Amino acid sequence: MASGETLLNGRYRLVAQHGSGGMAVIYKAVDQVLGRTVALKILRPSLTKDPSFLARFRNEARAVANLSHPNIVTVHDVGNDGQTQYIVMEFIEGQDLKKIIRSEGILTVRRTLDLAIQICAGIGFAHRAGLVHADLKPQNILVTKDNIVKVTDFGIAQALTDTQPMPRQDVVWGSPHYFSPEQARGEKPTPASDVYAIGIVMFEMLTGRLPYTGASQQELAMAHLRDRVPLATEFNPSVPDNLAKIIYKVMSKEPSARYRMADQLGHVLRSYQDNNRQPVSASAAVSEPAAQYPPPLRPPGVPSVTSSPPAPAPSAVPEAPPKPPMSAPSSRSASSQSHMASGPTPGHSVSGAPHFPDSSPYKMIKAQPGDSTRYYSQYSQQYPPRANSNLDVVTIALALLAFMAVFCLIPLYIVVFQVRFGG
Repeated sequence: MASGETLLNGRYRLVAQHGSGGMAVIYKAVDQVLGRTVALKILRPSLTKDPSFLARFRNEARAVANLSHPNIVTVHDVGNDGQTQYIVMEFIEGQDLKKIIRSEGILTVRRTLDLAIQICAGIGFAHRAGLVHADLKPQNILVTKDNIVKVTDFGIAQALTDTQPMPRQDVVWGSPHYFSPEQARGEKPTPASDVYAIGIVMFEMLTGRLPYTGASQQELAMAHLRDRVPLATEFNPSVPDNLAKIIYKVMSKEPSARYRMADQLGHVLRSYQDNNRQPVSASAAVSEPAAQYPPPLRPPGVPSVTSSPPAPAPSAVPEAPPKPPMSAPSSRSASSQSHMASGPTPGHSVSGAPHFPDSSPYKMIKAQPGDSTRYYSQYSQQYPPRANSNLDVVTIALALLAFMAVFCLIPLYIVVFQVRFGG
């Protein structure tokens, strides 16, 4: 489609092609009614032949149009001009995160945290509205010149997932490097699937590479399902260990071992940032009972913890697996199915006193002087220290001796009384 002279619906004048992807071509355009520059995304003709997809796509677009958040690209309009289906969005001056990673390589920890927290804020807002992105990747994360994150492309992948039959679902793949294991199995994506993708994006920002590689989409899908979850420190030793463990947890194979929504991950990252990269308790973000988080499969070499008491939520800083030799090739054999690394066992935390932010329902309360430090819920009743049990024993013993002495004196008093008055 030629730009500069094309006018859609007598309103949107295409100026220049701004980008393209597997599902759409993006143009810089001018809304001649409102006199503003917009981004106009035209769906590829191969997608517009399915009426069920078009209906689902319009519904998703309307839902996204109701989202108003500084970290989500605003949707202005959705419509068609004949067979041409399009969606109109705000135009963002900047570049996508993939181009930034390719040009700059490894990003600093400070910048990675800043961008990841903004991504979690935008995706978390959508999760609270009942929307799943389903195709989160650096290409769909725009960064302005002021380092403001704008997440785009909500709804298209979700619409395809809901309408395409399994034999045709290969069109949904888009970029399988960021696909969650459950999506690779053909399951419906959930907010936890978006959380997994955020973990992959953070891994890429901190290491300059992707955690899994493959020669085909199927090989990549199997890598997400079977391959050992790597630590970011294996490829960039300057990454703080605790941050690497948080990302490791987010990349768990099982959704129940991750954070269920992006808001929870964002809260953990903000707490980590505010505490100068100190360990962050998972209760900073998750307050559900531990029963909702069944113990995931552990990576090889990591012992399970059976003596730890149950915690109210999984730890935000999971126990790291042993680092393999850097020269060891990644194995995708059938035996690797038994070594799916899916995060820490709930209740397992790092050594040292845990930290509970003020917003958490769990706070640190020290016991009376002389006792060891204990941690209680702020809703738990606090009991005074028990009296010294040794004092109770002595008192009882003395009372018994006194009673026995008085009891033994009674016969003596009787004898004396009889001798004195009976004789």
